[in-house]
Amino acid sequence: MAVIAAVLLMPIVITFTNSLMTEWEIGSNYGLIGKMTDAAAGTANRFVNLKLLPNLASLEQYASVLVLDSSFLRMFWNSVFLVVPIIAGQTVVGALAAYAFAKLRFRGRDALFLVYVMTMLMPFQVTLVPNYMMADKLGLLNSPSAIIWPGVFAAFGVFMLRQFALHIPFSYIEAAKMDGAGHVRIFSEIIVPMLKPGLGALVVLLFADYWNMVEQPLVFLDDSLKQPLSVYLSKVHEGERGIAFAASMLYMTPMVLLFLYAETYFIEGIELSGIKG
Repeated sequence: MAVIAAVLLMPIVITFTNSLMTEWEIGSNYGLIGKMTDAAAGTANRFVNLKLLPNLASLEQYASVLVLDSSFLRMFWNSVFLVVPIIAGQTVVGALAAYAFAKLRFRGRDALFLVYVMTMLMPFQVTLVPNYMMADKLGLLNSPSAIIWPGVFAAFGVFMLRQFALHIPFSYIEAAKMDGAGHVRIFSEIIVPMLKPGLGALVVLLFADYWNMVEQPLVFLDDSLKQPLSVYLSKVHEGERGIAFAASMLYMTPMVLLFLYAETYFIEGIELSGIKG
C-alpha cells in the first residue's frame, strides 16, 4: 500500500517541486515537449528531463500567477461564485427531497424517484443541448445562472442523501409526531442533524465535480472574463509551463484542504449512503 500511495502521489509531488523552479529551468527541462527532432538536420534524440528537485528553489512562478497577472485571481473568484451557490443549493434541495422520498408516504413516490434518478444515467452531453436551449429561451446565456440552476437541481444530491436517510429509524420521527412536531421541526431537528455525515460527503463530491468543470463554462459563457479557473488551466499555453505548475498547485489546494477538513464526514457518509468508488 505504501508503494501504491507513493506512485499515486508522485504527480502531485512533481507538480509542487516543479512549481518552485525558475522559468529558465522549466524551459530547459521540458523544452522538448511538443517538438519533433529532425534527424536529417543532425539533431540528436533527447528525452524530457523529469526533475524532482529544483536547482534553486524560487517563488517566481507564484509571483507571476498571484501578483503580476490578475487572470488567475479573477477566475479563482469566478469559480467560487459558481461552485458555492451550486453546492449550497443542491445540499438544500437534496436534503428536502431525501426526507420526502425516504420518510414520507405518498402515491407514486417510488416511481417518481426512479424517473428522477434516471437522469443520472444520461451522459452529460445528452443534457447539455436541452439545457442550452432552455438557457437561451430564458435569456440566461453568458450568465452564471445558466450553470448554477442546472447544478442546484441535479439528481445526484437527492440520490445520495436519500440513500443515507433510509438508515434513519422511523421510530425517531414517530416519537416526534407524538410530541406534536410537524414536518418542519422534524426535518430541522431530527433529519438534518442525522444527515451531517451525508451532507459532508456530498459537499466534498460536489466541490470536486464542479470545481473541475470545463464543458459548461465553455458552452454557456462567451465572455472570457466570466469563465472559471478550470478553463484558465486548460488554456495555459506552451510558453507558460512554469506558471502551469504553480497555478495547478494553487488550484488543487482548496480541494485538498476541504477533504482534510471533512475527511471523517466524507468516509462515514460514503459508507452509509451505499455509494462505492
